[in-house]
Amino acid sequence: MDLVFFGIQGSGKGTQAKKLAEEFGYDIFEAGGELRKIQATGSELGETVRSYMSAGKLVPLDIIMRVVKEAIESYPADQKILFDGIPRDKDQKSGFNEIMSEVGRDFKCVEIKVNKEACIQRILKRAEIEGREDDADEAVIRKRMSVFEEKTMPVIEEYKSQNKVIEVDGGGKIEEIYDRLKEALNL
Repeated sequence: MDLVFFGIQGSGKGTQAKKLAEEFGYDIFEAGGELRKIQATGSELGETVRSYMSAGKLVPLDIIMRVVKEAIESYPADQKILFDGIPRDKDQKSGFNEIMSEVGRDFKCVEIKVNKEACIQRILKRAEIEGREDDADEAVIRKRMSVFEEKTMPVIEEYKSQNKVIEVDGGGKIEEIYDRLKEALNL
């Protein structure tokens, strides 16, 4: 069963996804990373993606969905996939659901839940330690979080109404969260 990871910026979902992938053999599909990979191939699709990304524009939905479909179809049927960063909004959700249905893959969603203010403090601390300037501005962080709340939360709510979401408390130390995650997934 494939997994779709959700969590507001700073929730630690990327860290938890990596730990789960390493221990249980999931392959992580990270939408942004996949777009960069396709861009590097120099293929027709790669050049199209490059034209949008180099201009600082969002890659259109139909192209993102083509990238997602090609990536999913390249996996062996028995390879478990962990999706991170997709679907981000309702349009991506319907495209994603359609693709997963077409290729016959079932999935569960995991939402790493953390208090928003705690996430802001985590991001600011990480920015300080790692020297990440894009994470050092609290106003920018809050803006990204509001986009998540406005666009992605309705997707999570729809999946919840279909009993597809497993909630995991993302507070505390990395290992404590990981233990709760494995318990929630019966791993």
